[in-house]
Amino acid sequence: MLVGVLAVVGAYALPVILDDGLGGLLPTFFGDMAAMHWPGQFNLDFFCFLIFSGTWIAWRHHFSAGGIALGIGGVFLGAPYLSIYLLVQASRVGDDVAALFLGPERAAGLRAD
Repeated sequence: MLVGVLAVVGAYALPVILDDGLGGLLPTFFGDMAAMHWPGQFNLDFFCFLIFSGTWIAWRHHFSAGGIALGIGGVFLGAPYLSIYLLVQASRVGDDVAALFLGPERAAGLRAD
């Protein structure tokens, strides 16, 4: 699923970026929110999910400097970034789902209790 999300969003984003560039992304995104219509409501809802994603990544890394940097990536780079992040972390922890979602240190502490 992660590879599928990465492929689909990447395939969609590439022609949009080539056609529209990146300069209009933020003004359009936040402009839709300021207009107070359905596209803005969707953007606000989506932005909240991006904030959740970035906060979870930073939390997973104990809010270290590197974790905060990774979390900022999660906020601004969206589903493709989160897909890559989860693929990398899954390859590091194998089939340990607790370590994937909590981080290895918290998962180890969970087992010690």
